[in-house]
Amino acid sequence: MDAEKHALLTLHLIPKIGNVIIKNLISYAGSAEAVLQLPKSKLIKIPGIGNQTAENILSREISEKASNEFLKAEKADVKIISYLEKDYPYRLNQIPDAPPLIYTKGFFPPKENKPTIAIIGTRNATEYGKKLTEEIISTLAPLDPIILSGLAYGIDIHAHRSALKNNLSTFAVMGSGIDVIYPAAHRSTAEEMQQKGALISEQAFGSKPDAFNFPARNRIIAGMADLVVVVEAAKKGGALITAELANSYDREVAAFPGRVHDTYSEGCNKLIKQNKAHLVETAEDVLYIMNWELENQATLKQKVLDLASFEEEEREVLNTLLQNDRVLPIDIISIKSQINLNKLASILLNLEFQGIIKSLPGKRYQII
Repeated sequence: MDAEKHALLTLHLIPKIGNVIIKNLISYAGSAEAVLQLPKSKLIKIPGIGNQTAENILSREISEKASNEFLKAEKADVKIISYLEKDYPYRLNQIPDAPPLIYTKGFFPPKENKPTIAIIGTRNATEYGKKLTEEIISTLAPLDPIILSGLAYGIDIHAHRSALKNNLSTFAVMGSGIDVIYPAAHRSTAEEMQQKGALISEQAFGSKPDAFNFPARNRIIAGMADLVVVVEAAKKGGALITAELANSYDREVAAFPGRVHDTYSEGCNKLIKQNKAHLVETAEDVLYIMNWELENQATLKQKVLDLASFEEEEREVLNTLLQNDRVLPIDIISIKSQINLNKLASILLNLEFQGIIKSLPGKRYQII
């Protein structure tokens, strides 16, 4: 067992300790292992650490619970992935309160260059909302996107099932332990999803779907998505919380408008009215907002590049993209091409002006 990962899981399992505090502790001590070796006298001097939390950090009982979690994960074919590992979702790692560890079961991790669309909405979905969900997923299917949602009744489960119907990867972020399927009526869909997608949770094994877990669950949905689409939503509820979080994480948000005074359109109309969501009526609107192209459109536009016509550093950038499925985040381009970020930004902008590359959500760039 990896000692650092065990230490990180121990910190993760401590009651009433937040993700930001865990990362601050690691930053202070240098590693999760080092945190557990600090004496209580030093721990209580760290901002946010009180007497009880310091005792919990040093508790043998919680360390043993972490060992048991790894045993349960092995038996259940569950991966426990830390934010320091390459398999941790890139987009999620960008948000300030990302969980230090996630539990995943199924086909994981997703490919980084796949568009990720969170489709969310009310648990009391109307036939109109279900139809919109089906239409947007089926039309966007040639993009081969990941469809992300929360496994809940209503729009969530309809999004997962529509994704499966279109042979797309779909991921569910849960507000319970990964071994506690909630609602239980969706177990068969959850099992089917694992063939091409996965279940995701930050909760320990056996955790019940308590109400306070769901706002935390929603931040993972918002953090993993390129785009959050709200299909139907009441004036208050989880869908609006997710949309607000997505805005705070600089993710794109879109919403379908609805009739005035329609209960399950109030939330969408409110987001649009307050300029917190793009108004979308069709999948084509999504393509326009996100600067995405369907596969047949992209194929027509792809160019055979004559690299000799470019400057040396431009060639290096283009070669890097070509060797990595034509798309990469800017920080990875910088690392692979050995060009510092300030200079790289200028090169990318120039290539974009030439129509050679385009920018994508999440500070990613793609050769057209």
